[in-house]
Amino acid sequence: MDEYESSLPPSPDRSPDSPPDSLQRRDFLIAAGAAGFALATQPVMAQELITTPSDGLTTGETTIASADGKQLPLYFARPKTKPNPPVVLVVQEIFGVHEHIRDVCRRFAQAGYLAIAPELYFRHGDPRALGSVQEIIERIVSKVDDAHAMGDLDSSVAWAKTEGGDVTRLNITGFCWGGRITWLYAAHQPALRSAVAWYGRLDGVPGELTPHQPLDLTDRIKAPVLGLYGGKDQGIPVSDVEAMREALQKSSSAAARKSEIVLYPEAPHAFHADYRPSYQKTEAMDGWKRCLAWMAALNG
Repeated sequence: MDEYESSLPPSPDRSPDSPPDSLQRRDFLIAAGAAGFALATQPVMAQELITTPSDGLTTGETTIASADGKQLPLYFARPKTKPNPPVVLVVQEIFGVHEHIRDVCRRFAQAGYLAIAPELYFRHGDPRALGSVQEIIERIVSKVDDAHAMGDLDSSVAWAKTEGGDVTRLNITGFCWGGRITWLYAAHQPALRSAVAWYGRLDGVPGELTPHQPLDLTDRIKAPVLGLYGGKDQGIPVSDVEAMREALQKSSSAAARKSEIVLYPEAPHAFHADYRPSYQKTEAMDGWKRCLAWMAALNG
C-alpha cells in the first residue's frame, strides 16, 4: 500500500510494518539514505533493479523558493550537451523522492529531458525518517494539501526556465500518490504539453486539503493525459478506470478527449516500481515506451 495515502487501508497481502529489504543486497539504498525507501521494498531479484548511470548528465540537489516563501528541495537530472531541453516534472510516490524516483529522473535525462523531482512533502517531514507506512500516512501525507502541491510544481517550472529548460515543452509524470497529482496538474497548468499518470487514484471522498479528485476535473484538463493502470490493482478498481475513460471521452475539454488510458489486465499496483515485488517487467517496459512516445508526440 503506498499511493492512496490517507484514504485507504493497507493491502491485505502487505503489512505496513513489513521489514525493510536487505541493505547488503542493495548498495544504492545506502546511498539513498532512505529508511522510508527501504520500507517500500520487499525481497526481489536483484537483476530486476534498473540503475541508470549519470554518464553524460548533470545531476544534483538544490533548493528553490516556493510560492509561500519556503525553501523547496528538489532533485534534477539533465543532459550535459543538450541546450534548452524539454522539461518533465517527476512526481514522487508516497515514500518521497527516494532513489527509484531519482533513477527515473536520470532515465528521462538520458532521453534528452531536464527532469525535476520536487520534494512535495517538505513542509511536513521526511518519510525516509519514519518507521512504517502508517506513520508516513498519518504524520506527513494526510497533511499535504493539493494547493501547495500545485504551487510547488509551478515553482519548479519557474526554476527550470532560469536553468535553460524549454518550458514551452513542459511535461509531467507521477507514480501512485504522484499519479493523482499528475491528473490534478493537467487540470491546473495551461502551459502543460503532456501528462502521464501511473496508477494514480481517480476517485475518493473530497476533503479540506484534497477538495477535488481527477474524476471531478475532466472538463478542466488542459493537456492530454496518458493513464497507465493495472487490472489487478487492489486499491484502484477497474470500475474507476473505466469511469475515467468514459468521462474523458464525454468531456468538454479537447485535451481530455485526446487523453488515453491503458489498462494492463494482469498488472498489480506499482507495476513500474522495479525495486518492489509488484514490478512487472513486460508492462513496465511497455508503459515506459508509451510514456516517452506520448511526450515526444506532444512536444512537437
